[in-house]
Amino acid sequence: MKSKKLIAGFTALTFSALVLGACSADNGTSASSSSSAATSQTTASSTAASTEESTTEVKYAAGEPMQDGTYKLEEKNYSNNYRVTFEITVKDGKITESKYDNIDADGKSKAADTDYETNMKDKAGIGPKEYIEKFNTELVAKQSPTAIDVVTGATHSFESFQNYAQQLIQAAQAGNTETIEIDNGAKLKDGKYTLKEKNDSNGYHVEFTMTVADGKVTESNYDNVSADGKSKADDTDYETNMKDKAGIGPKEYIAQFNEGFVKAMGEEDGSPANMDVVTGATHSFHSFVIYAEQLINAAEKGDTAEITVDNFVEAK
Repeated sequence: MKSKKLIAGFTALTFSALVLGACSADNGTSASSSSSAATSQTTASSTAASTEESTTEVKYAAGEPMQDGTYKLEEKNYSNNYRVTFEITVKDGKITESKYDNIDADGKSKAADTDYETNMKDKAGIGPKEYIEKFNTELVAKQSPTAIDVVTGATHSFESFQNYAQQLIQAAQAGNTETIEIDNGAKLKDGKYTLKEKNDSNGYHVEFTMTVADGKVTESNYDNVSADGKSKADDTDYETNMKDKAGIGPKEYIAQFNEGFVKAMGEEDGSPANMDVVTGATHSFHSFVIYAEQLINAAEKGDTAEITVDNFVEAK
């Protein structure tokens, strides 16, 4: 299958949400991990979501809660005549509204483009009218981009949506309401780009460095690391337990993620979303793709400042 697709004290925090997919673990010792009309079609309200879907109260031991406000992100450049605009509203620490859309130069939504809708639906079985609405509704309902199921037929858009939703959540945790600008499609600037999770989950956190040379990704160093700096790949007990349950362990899938990322980025129109899903490590895989895409966005700007993700960690 193809995936086309910022310390608060460690006091337990309670949200009606699911874990933001940052915990980088699959089963080892335990599991982790526009027109006004178009705008109305692509906006999800908390009221509608709460009446249609129930959420599970989850307590968190780490991860700064989201601050109330409106947080925005937008792409600078058009791709196939459209660019992403994305806005979330946070109230009482929860996402109450999501406005993700793809708009053209006239501000019209892709969801209102009947020709695009027909052509995509004929080829992929789904069109922007359906998947844009689904993205928005699901984010409000589940509060976490990684808790949303992959939308078959729109996996590239889905991976982009997850990445951008993650960045908006990070902004909301920091209370930074400055619009996030994505220089999508820009040539990657040479340098080293690093992302780290702040909090350990099941004893590990993500550390991820990407090297760009001559405008290309030449090296990927993604790992799950303990507080002592030891790699999960060297944890023989974890490796054995996960391999028994899932058929694969961190020693194998971490290597596959890094190799697959460099290979995918070396292809024409390279993207992390072109990587093959690693069976048995799907939670870690989708988290990897989100972080890889965030590093790509940093390289498009040439911003080598380390990205810190204050990942939510579920309380035991």
